[in-house]
Amino acid sequence: MDPPETQELVGKSPTDSSKQALPVSEQDQAHQTRARSSPLSIFMEPFQWLQMLSSQLNPTFIFGVLVVYGLSQGFSGSFFKVVTDFYWKDVQKVQPSAVQLYIGLYYIPWVMKPIWGLFTDVFPVRGYKRRPYFVVAGVLGGVSALMVASLGKVPIAVALSCLIGITAGVAIADVTIDACIAKNSIEIRALAPDMQSLCGFCSSLGALIGYSSSGFFVHHLGPQAVPPALLIVLGFVIYEERSAALQSEKKRVTNPPYFHFLNCSSSSAIIESEQPSPSLKNDSIRTWLSYAGDNLTVCVSWNAVEDLQIALRGMSKTIKLPQVWKPSLYMYLSLALSISTHEGQFYWYTDPKAGPAFSQEFVGIIYAIGALASIVGVLIYQKTLKDYPFRSLLLYAQLLYGISGMLDLIFFLRWNLVLGIPDYFFVIMEECVSRIISRIRWIPMIVLSTRLCPLGIEGTFFALLMCIDSLGSLSSKWGGGVVLHLLHVTRNDFTNLWLAILIRNGLRFATLGLIFLVPNGDQEDDLIPPDILTANSGASLDDDGLELAPFQETNEEAQLLIDEENSLKT
Repeated sequence: MDPPETQELVGKSPTDSSKQALPVSEQDQAHQTRARSSPLSIFMEPFQWLQMLSSQLNPTFIFGVLVVYGLSQGFSGSFFKVVTDFYWKDVQKVQPSAVQLYIGLYYIPWVMKPIWGLFTDVFPVRGYKRRPYFVVAGVLGGVSALMVASLGKVPIAVALSCLIGITAGVAIADVTIDACIAKNSIEIRALAPDMQSLCGFCSSLGALIGYSSSGFFVHHLGPQAVPPALLIVLGFVIYEERSAALQSEKKRVTNPPYFHFLNCSSSSAIIESEQPSPSLKNDSIRTWLSYAGDNLTVCVSWNAVEDLQIALRGMSKTIKLPQVWKPSLYMYLSLALSISTHEGQFYWYTDPKAGPAFSQEFVGIIYAIGALASIVGVLIYQKTLKDYPFRSLLLYAQLLYGISGMLDLIFFLRWNLVLGIPDYFFVIMEECVSRIISRIRWIPMIVLSTRLCPLGIEGTFFALLMCIDSLGSLSSKWGGGVVLHLLHVTRNDFTNLWLAILIRNGLRFATLGLIFLVPNGDQEDDLIPPDILTANSGASLDDDGLELAPFQETNEEAQLLIDEENSLKT
């Protein structure tokens, strides 16, 4: 509180003597409020927000989020969606239920995200855990996209392989940047919602630009994928501390009683730790001992297989916690039960007889406006919803998600024309409402996922949670394909499409009965013990280097130790 002297009233304005003056502190607050509401401050607020994130985090990390979420997933992903929709419909000429099956196969690389996460956590390349995998993602996605663009119509198996290759590149890059996000979310918890808002904003902005131009390019150039080549550049510029080159660099260690000899010879011996040392926090260390001159030196190497075993044990231990598996189950079921009828609706949108016959350009415009609405959803979450508890927020978001699905039913039954609302206006309104609610529903689930990741295997475990989400999306696509097939929704027959949409909406409302699986904590609360992996273990997966000090041993002493170990074995 301000001292009483500062609470005195100021003099009245000579231009308006009827107005009561405000205290100095309230006057300052009113002035700051007006300043914040000015057009210039509103325009500068996103840039100030980015500057704040760059100062708290690393600028190259922000650049990585822009590249992966903005260009790779947003811009290139929007092209990919429009291209594949028209590719299967106009080039391959397959049924909508079959397209749902093929699109479900796109999720295979996303289901494999725990494998990519294990690679990035356990198998560094030249001392780097993240940077090489951005390069791999860019090369894989770029080659696959160029093959699709150059080959034209090919057998379905070849086309699927190329398209899955594109999604694999995006998935690997997503896992790698998500590992960075998860680690930063653990270390700076207050910025976790901001980082997810940044990801959502970049993705939506990239999609807005991509969708705006995709219809034009598809119409004039045909289905052409955009190669995510900038991921290769990201692999060389993003900041990452290099791990110690333990396989080739010789280190000297203290506390020889902590080691025993294996496979001893007259000149060297393989030794390993008997018990955890303060300077050796990873139990997967293997060391080679050799001696020369007056010093005994030890070459230290990481055993990647044991690191992998530790990571798997840590994942198993974490996923068994009720506060982890319950929300994970909810996230899967909320996605799986909302079966997708997108392909059936897309075929109906573009059908010149049964549907409104939207052109390729207008389909791109619909998606572009939807991407703009997603940005609005991100802003709504960032400004008003990021402080609400998980359960309350997801409850109302899921309720609105079910209600918004009824707009698809109204549009298919053409009730909008009865109300005097044109098709083009109604479909844009429906897309905006759906995207806003979807974004508000999705971001809290991602923030919740980062809260469930233990430090040390955050990349692997976050990838596991995203794998669960991908399985939910895969189940949604294939479940929707089965429903469309059973209801005989084909390229030309949309009679029962309304029933498929009604079943989908009913399942969305049914998901409300599972909301008890979501924790009721705030979005900044600790949901799992921070020391879950180290409470009963001396191992640490995140210890990239060793603090090893020299100790003096003569050659005679070293030889005595070796001879003693050999005599024990014989």
